[in-house]
Amino acid sequence: MEIVIGIDIGGTLVRVAGTDLQGELLALRESPIEARRGPRAGMEKIARLIEDLLEEQGAADRSEPVNLLGIGVGCTGPVDPVSGIVNNPYTLPTWENVPLRSWLEGHFSVPVRLENDADVAALGEYWKGAGQGFERLYAITVGTGIGTALVVNGEIYRGLNGSHPEGGHQTIDPAGPRCYCGARGCWESLASGPAIARMAREMVTEYRDPGEAGDRQLEPAGIRRSPLLEMDDDRMDARTIARLAENDDPLAVQIIQRAAYYFSLGVANIVLLFTPDLIVLSGGVMKSAPLFMPTLKEVVMRFDGIVPAGEVQIRRAELGAHAGVYGAAFSILQRLNQ
Repeated sequence: MEIVIGIDIGGTLVRVAGTDLQGELLALRESPIEARRGPRAGMEKIARLIEDLLEEQGAADRSEPVNLLGIGVGCTGPVDPVSGIVNNPYTLPTWENVPLRSWLEGHFSVPVRLENDADVAALGEYWKGAGQGFERLYAITVGTGIGTALVVNGEIYRGLNGSHPEGGHQTIDPAGPRCYCGARGCWESLASGPAIARMAREMVTEYRDPGEAGDRQLEPAGIRRSPLLEMDDDRMDARTIARLAENDDPLAVQIIQRAAYYFSLGVANIVLLFTPDLIVLSGGVMKSAPLFMPTLKEVVMRFDGIVPAGEVQIRRAELGAHAGVYGAAFSILQRLNQ
């Protein structure tokens, strides 16, 4: 049995999957990555997950031995796909200048390919998800941050020196909040999950203490009855706000509408710059995509005519948490077939 391994390393979990050469998922394992224990502990954990998966596959099919052909890895960035090094001081604390590819190659004696996690998620959707049949796919993942990737005819678009372009850090509002990257008003700082929670806290503070606004005669009816006004700040996350907005809570609707506008500006920029066949939306925030779609369509269509914006399809991703392992497996299959 010939098998390839796809690995998806996030800030919280690592997922390891085995697929056959046609992309059928044979087995999946996941575990907390526990980055603060150090990269050596993390790499050894990944190796054990792979070994357990291969052993299980061998036990399940005794008719032929398991032949591991290669390992593809998608890892939260920054990563260097040329050198195979992870250098991530943000979401993987302690994982700085980690030679992940060479370590795995030495441990398993097979080819290994390392890519950014947003890139492999886009490859996964292209290969086995919403992007099947499309030439140009732009993937946007909205969760703790905003990750972006462009796939053209099955190949990851790369920038200078093989770099991964960071669409999540395009400037949307120069007067906006400061991002950890050092700039103000990045897309990520205005439309990600934490950004939505921050906006909620700010708006709730305004309504709790109206100041010179007095009774706010123009506020939507019923806003004073919003549960958000009684909620502790640490409970105001994007999921809670979206759930309230789905139930027509007027304050939550205001917050989501503001976030949807900022999100839509970023998507419109992508349509103008790349005009892909398909934009695929994923991530925890996009589980509530129907709340964003009316504003998104209206803003993007402003540019129809300048570019064929009306022909750009925008869809939810189909593979969910499995997109990364599918894409990582596909990435190593591409390398093996070259």
